[in-house]
Amino acid sequence: MAEKTLKIKLVKSLASRTKAQLAVVQSLGLRKIGDVTEQPANAATEGKITKVAHLVEVTR
Repeated sequence: MAEKTLKIKLVKSLASRTKAQLAVVQSLGLRKIGDVTEQPANAATEGKITKVAHLVEVTR
């Protein structure tokens, strides 16, 4: 069975964000608006998404 993944897209600018938010976005593999990455659907990824939910769009 294939591991479940989440598609995460950066939809808002990173300008004027806190260092913590920038670190979370970078750890998700996102750099600029429109970037999309696939991450495993686990508790760690869900926690990161929660921290920057206002900046990203998630497709399950």
